[in-house]
Order: sequence, then C-alpha cells, then structure tokens
Amino acid sequence: MPPTTLDVAGAIAMARARIAAAADRSGRDPGAVRLVAVSKTVAAERAAEAVAAGVIDLGENRVQEAVAKVELLPAEVRWHMVGHLQTNKAARAASTFAVVHSVDSVRLAELLAGRRPAELGDLEVLLEVELTGLPGHTGFAPEAVGEAVAAIGRLDGLRLRGLMTMAPPVEDPEAARPVFARLRRLRDDVEQGAGASLPELSMGMSGDFEVAVEEGATVVRLGRAIFGERPPRGSA
Repeated sequence: MPPTTLDVAGAIAMARARIAAAADRSGRDPGAVRLVAVSKTVAAERAAEAVAAGVIDLGENRVQEAVAKVELLPAEVRWHMVGHLQTNKAARAASTFAVVHSVDSVRLAELLAGRRPAELGDLEVLLEVELTGLPGHTGFAPEAVGEAVAAIGRLDGLRLRGLMTMAPPVEDPEAARPVFARLRRLRDDVEQGAGASLPELSMGMSGDFEVAVEEGATVVRLGRAIFGERPPRGSA
C-alpha cells in the first residue's frame, strides 16, 4: 500500500529503513545512498513536509513546476531535474537546478554549460543511459557513453558526476536487477577506459529501489513511496 498523503515523514522513515536494509544485504554503507524525493505534481506544502523530515533533495520532471516551487521552499533544498529535458528549456534549467540527471546528448550538455550562471558554481550532471530498448525511452546508447563522457567532461560550467538509467516497468523488482547491474558494469568500464571518475549511479524508483541499492545505486528517486499515488495530471 502506498503511504497516505498525511504521513510524509513516516513514509520517509520507512524508505530510509528499506534503503538501509538493502545496503546491509549488499555490504554497503547506507549513508552512501542519497534519497531524492520526487515532488512532481505534489503541492509545495507537501514537499515542505519532506524537507521538514530531513530530505533536502527534491526532484522534478518539469522545469516550470520546479521554478514555481523554488521560491516557496527553503533555500537549502537541492533541486534535481530527473525528467526528460528539452533543449529549449536548457537555459532555465541551468539556473534552477543543482543537479540534472537526464543529460541525453552532448548538445544538451553544451547548452547547459553555456547558460549556467557563474555565481551558482558548476552544475552537476549525470548522463542518462538507455538500456531497455523500449519505445519512447531516451538516453545514450551504452556504446556511446565513453565518447560522451570525454566530450562532456571537458565543458566548463558542468561537473560530470555519473550515470542514470530507468528500468522498464515490471511487477517483480527482481526483473529490473539486470538493468541496474548493467549500468554499474558500464560505469566501471568507462571509468577504467577513460580514466574518468563517475561516482554516482542514479537508479531505482519506488517500485524497485531496494534492488537498485543492492546493485550499487548511490541515488534513488522516490515519488510514490513518499507522497503516495498521484492524481492524473489535470484532474481536480
């Protein structure tokens, strides 16, 4: 059962306990896993409950929605862009977010780098990798990641931190494990081949994050597990 909309703090505590248990099963430090609360379509007041419960990393799928919430929430919040980012939104994203998880082309990275305000410091970015073969999924093909890392790693204004992926929707979280394991191996291979440091693996959502942690996730992106089921976009 998803948590009720009235118990955000309790849902966060439960999610952290599940992260810790998954980390323990794989011999990892639970402190090495960052929880990003995905607040898309969630009112700022409810997102504030997550911040009050100790989560300072909030994720959004749409630039405009994030912009509307930034002024309503504490300044210490680190805003993460976790959805597909169109190139025509790159300028606004570069001045709004602390981290962009969904860089899926060198061109997008160049636009973000060129529009990042110097006073904000480097924008942290992760390269989205497409490992499912499903229509509509975006991201670099695995064989293109090494070249992209070399190109994007040279851009001023950005700090390349790692890789991100989305597993296919599955009923059994175990079915997502091969995707997460493949991203980890790809990261290891690229680090070795390119001599780059890619410490972050953003993988795992509400339905599969425990498996992702077992496979090495350093960031999990949780929406439903914290805020409950969302109403359909556009409903009252």
